[in-house]
Amino acid sequence: MRLLLIEDSAELAKWLVKALQGGGYAVDMAHDGKDADHLLFTQPYDAVILDLGLPSMDGLTVLKRLRARGSSVPVMVLTARGELSDRVAGLNLGADDYLAKPFELAELEARLHALIRRTHGVSAPLITLGPLVYESLGRVFTLGGVTLALRPKEHAVLEVLLLRGGKAISKEKLFEKVFSVDATTGQDVVEIYIHRLRKQLHNSGISIVTLRGLGYLLEAS
Repeated sequence: MRLLLIEDSAELAKWLVKALQGGGYAVDMAHDGKDADHLLFTQPYDAVILDLGLPSMDGLTVLKRLRARGSSVPVMVLTARGELSDRVAGLNLGADDYLAKPFELAELEARLHALIRRTHGVSAPLITLGPLVYESLGRVFTLGGVTLALRPKEHAVLEVLLLRGGKAISKEKLFEKVFSVDATTGQDVVEIYIHRLRKQLHNSGISIVTLRGLGYLLEAS
């Protein structure tokens, strides 16, 4: 899953990016409103973490412009502002959730998981496809009751495929979802992760199918 973190505090942003990347997310970062607005206009994201107190363009304006463009990407407002009017304004402009600083990382991640699941039409934290089970709160895959030992990018690719709910995704789109905008590798690296996952899933009843012209599809036999 690919996130955009919009936070003007360099120290907090650095800590959050490291923590979220450790959880398997691809994270882009913006420190001011204008840069954030540009990224949201040009790049696809699975969720946005938005601070309200930003230089050059405040967070509420960023949110307003995002929704005016018709984007439905889930947005979590993350701010130190405690006024009720700020919370109400954010929610009225289209924010999906609100978390005040200071916060616990576990709560932030749990709320993000919930937002992303709802975007994909999944309400329950436990997602199953045949013998493959994904416990989204703990971000753990099991196959036939055995935990899959996955590297972060392998985990991210499998998560994207599972959340697609039986719909194919192109190599280009899959790359966008698991790598940040400043990635130095090319799209062909996706094929490496698909190959590794196929080895893990071999003879399990779960397979990754390549559909010509459409991309990859996760299915149960």
